[in-house]
Amino acid sequence: MNTTRLIGFAVLVAITVGITVWAARRTRSATEFYAAGRSIGGAQNGLAIAGDLMSAATFLGFTGLMFVSGFDGWIMPSVTLVAFVLILLLFAERMRNTGRYTVADVLAFRPRERPVRAVTAVSTLSVVVIYLVAQLVGAGVLIRALTGLGFLPAVVLTGLAMLGYVVFGGMLATTWVQITKAVLLMAAGLALTIGVLARTGFDLGALFATAAANHPAGAGYLAPGGSGRSFVDTVSVALAFAIGTAALPHILIRFFTVPDARRARASAGWATALIGAFFVMTSVIGFGARAVLPPEAAARVDKSGNLATPLLAEHLGGGPGTAGGDLFTAFVSAVAFATILAVVAGLVLSASGAVAHDLWSNVLRRGRATNETAVARVAAGGIGAVAIAITLLAGPGFNVAFLVGLALSVAAGANFPALLLALTWRRFNTTGAICGILAGLVTSVVLIALSPAVWPGGPESAPYQIEYPTVIAIPVGFLACWLGTVLSRSRDRGGQRSFEELQVRAQTGLGAEPTASRA
Repeated sequence: MNTTRLIGFAVLVAITVGITVWAARRTRSATEFYAAGRSIGGAQNGLAIAGDLMSAATFLGFTGLMFVSGFDGWIMPSVTLVAFVLILLLFAERMRNTGRYTVADVLAFRPRERPVRAVTAVSTLSVVVIYLVAQLVGAGVLIRALTGLGFLPAVVLTGLAMLGYVVFGGMLATTWVQITKAVLLMAAGLALTIGVLARTGFDLGALFATAAANHPAGAGYLAPGGSGRSFVDTVSVALAFAIGTAALPHILIRFFTVPDARRARASAGWATALIGAFFVMTSVIGFGARAVLPPEAAARVDKSGNLATPLLAEHLGGGPGTAGGDLFTAFVSAVAFATILAVVAGLVLSASGAVAHDLWSNVLRRGRATNETAVARVAAGGIGAVAIAITLLAGPGFNVAFLVGLALSVAAGANFPALLLALTWRRFNTTGAICGILAGLVTSVVLIALSPAVWPGGPESAPYQIEYPTVIAIPVGFLACWLGTVLSRSRDRGGQRSFEELQVRAQTGLGAEPTASRA
C-alpha cells in the first residue's frame, strides 16, 4: 500500500466533495439539477466540456495506445478534435435554443413526443453504460496498480463517489468538478510534456526516432498499420471518434447549461482550443513513454497500455521508490482519478436525465410528473449500480480507449443521423426518427457482439472482422432515417411544432428555455 499516493487520491476526493456540498445548497429546481440554472459562462463551459472529454480514455488510454501501437494509436485523438468542429458548426447553438435538458428534447421537438423520447432514452442509456464501464475499468486499473487496493474495492469506491456528485450536487457540482479537473489535468499534461522533452533535448525528431528504436516494430512504429489494422478498420476507428464524439449525450447536454446561444458557441470554441492543446501534449507523452522509459519500466506497462502515463511520471520524478517519483506519480495519478470521477458524474447525470425527464416525466407521466428530480436521483443510483456490476464482470483487461470507442460507435450509428436530420430536414418525421435510432443502435450492438474483441470463439472465428461497427452502422442509421420518413404516410400532424418554428428558434433563440432565476 503506497501511502503517498493514497493521500493524493484522498486530497482530490476531499476537494470534489467540498464542491458537491457547496453545489447541493444551490440545487433546488429541475433546471438547476439538470442544467446548473443555465448560469455557466462560455469559458467555464468550454473548460467543463474539455474536462468531460479529457477522460481516462484520453489521459490513460490514448497515451497507452500510442505507447503500444504508435501511429495507429495517434489516429484516435487526432480525429476526436474533428468532432468539436462538427459540434460547433452543427449542434452547439441549435441544441441550446431548441432543447431543455436532454438530447431527446431536441429530437422530439417536431415529431410525436412519446415514442421518440422512448427510443432516444434507450440509445442514451446504451451509450452511457458502455462509456461508464470504460471509465470504471480505468479507475480500477489505476488505483489497483498505484495504491495496492484490489480492483473490486477500487471500482466500488469510484462508483460511490460519482453517485455522490450527481445525487447531491446535480449539474452544478458536476460542472465545477469538471472545471477543477480540466485545470489540474492540463497542468499534469504540461509537466509530463516538459519532462519528456527535457529528456530528449527538446528535439521532437530525436524523440520519435528513439521511440521507434525502442519498439519491436522499429520504423513501422511510426507508420500506418503498426497495430495490424486494415484500411477499413482504420476508417471505422476514425469515424467512431470523429462522429461518435459529436453525438455523445453527456457532451451535448452541456450546451443547456449556458444562458444563450452566443455562450454556447463560445463554449465549443474554448473546448476545441483546450482539447487541441491537450492532444498535442498526449502525443508527446505517449510517444515519449516509449522513448524515455527504460526496458524494466516499459515491461511493467500492461498489454493494454493503460499504465504508461503513471509509470512515465514515476520515472521522470526519479524512479520507483524515490520521494520525487512517488510525489510526481501521486499527483499524476490523483489527477487521472479526478478525470474519471468527473466524467462518470457527467455520464450518470445524462443517463438519469434520460430516465427521469424523458421516460418517467414525458413518456409515462405525460408531462404531469411533479417529483422529477427525486426520480433522477434514484435513477442515478440504479444506473451506477448496473455499471459497477458490468465492470466487475468485464474485469481489468480492456484498454479504456477501446471501450470508449465502442460507446462512440453506438452514438455515431444511433444518435448522429437522427439528430442531424431532425435539425436540418423539413420532411423528417416520427417514423424516420424511430427507425433511424433503432437501426443504428441494433446494428452497432450486434456488430460489436460479432467483433474480434468480443466474440467468445476468439478473434479468428469472429463473424465480423472489423474492430468498430461505425463503417456500417452510420450508413445504416442514415438509410433507416430516410426510408422510415419517405415510406411513412405520416406527416406528423400530431407533432408538437413545425419545421419553421424549429428553424426560427434554432437560429435566433426566440422561444428558447430562459435562464432560471435563483430561488
